[in-house]
Amino acid sequence: MPARPVGTGGESARFCWRRTGGCGCLRGQHVNPSLSFSGSPTGLHSHGTRLFRAGLCAAVLWFGGIRLSAAPKDGFQPLFNGNNLSGWVNVNCAPETWSVKDGMIHCTGLPTGALRTIKQYENFILELDWRHLTKGGNSGVFIWASPVAAPGVPFLRAIEVQVLDHGYDAKGKGEWYTTHGDVFPIHGATMKPFGRHNGMRSFPSSEHSNGSPEWNHYRVVCTNGVLRLSVNGIEVSGGEECNYRKGYIGLESEGAPIDFRNIRLQELPSSQAALEVTAPLDTGWRPLFNGLDLRGWRTNATTAAHWAVAGERLLSRADAGTGPAPAESILWTSRPYRDSEWMFDCRPTGPGAVPLVWIRGAQGVGTAVKLPAIEAGASQRYTIRLVGRAVTLSRGSVVTEQWTLPEGSPKGGEFGLGSAGGTVEFMNLYVRDER
Repeated sequence: MPARPVGTGGESARFCWRRTGGCGCLRGQHVNPSLSFSGSPTGLHSHGTRLFRAGLCAAVLWFGGIRLSAAPKDGFQPLFNGNNLSGWVNVNCAPETWSVKDGMIHCTGLPTGALRTIKQYENFILELDWRHLTKGGNSGVFIWASPVAAPGVPFLRAIEVQVLDHGYDAKGKGEWYTTHGDVFPIHGATMKPFGRHNGMRSFPSSEHSNGSPEWNHYRVVCTNGVLRLSVNGIEVSGGEECNYRKGYIGLESEGAPIDFRNIRLQELPSSQAALEVTAPLDTGWRPLFNGLDLRGWRTNATTAAHWAVAGERLLSRADAGTGPAPAESILWTSRPYRDSEWMFDCRPTGPGAVPLVWIRGAQGVGTAVKLPAIEAGASQRYTIRLVGRAVTLSRGSVVTEQWTLPEGSPKGGEFGLGSAGGTVEFMNLYVRDER
């Protein structure tokens, strides 16, 4: 609160002011204060006196450089503007999964996936409110997260701060999970947990969260690889030696509707996190598959019979031993691409399945790319980079093949998925332009 200014023109001119009221926002959000005075120069309470006070107030604020609309000077900045999802990236969900309603970020819970910040953060204090809209709802906050989903799953690699309603009652409650603010690393991340724990999962030292549909407040303090979670004002869990310790902040969609509000962050001085404990930067990947349906892909009666969507995956339903699927069953993107790079995860679900992708497709015809052998049941991440006629195929981070398309090949075309016998799953499909 600012100091109270005092006049110097004698007792009758002495005045003071104080802030009163506000807009009702929570925990240091933008405030629009009113001002009240004590000790008027005349002691009168007429309309003219009120005008005098208003003018005097304006003069004090003007010459003192005070702005009524200034945000609280506590170092916090909003991560969510209350109006739209500017500053956030839909990593792998449908367009309708994340929306803004009544000044809140609303999530439908379907499909499983994430919304993340555009910017990476290292050391910071994050505050937010959340409420589940159904009993047993599941969600989370991803700290120091990767820019895209981890291989073979719809989740980001991150330290997850659990957001779980008390009605969630899977086997193992109280033994390998709780509903009061667990903290744990997922999908390649690591952490040394504080207090009572199971593996790397830190359990809360006390229980303070509210059940649906009540609101909860999380405060997450992240400094130099140490994370501490407070639930409704009480620190309960966390860990140290986190890897990553610099990355994106994400919100999780996982099967149930949830609201988030009052999301704000105070950045703290950097610890100069090393590259090996820093999440990769976003390099322009855009999702090709929304996790729910075939929007964005060309469909017909044959593709409808050959492809299905289940569990954030695209499944080709070819029968083993039947040979290559008919050309009309290839699932093509609805738009063409020129010089581009595609990234995707692939998993044959049974013996004999041969996953295929097509590049530079047009009118159902393109160049087939046979993916290197994958053990049935195992998921593998691939990238295909196509610049001009030069093609590079990588499995994980290892280049497996490089070749050149024939002269006269199309300069652009659609991207397609298929298989030659057996059932194959594709997920986490992304594309980016090559400049």
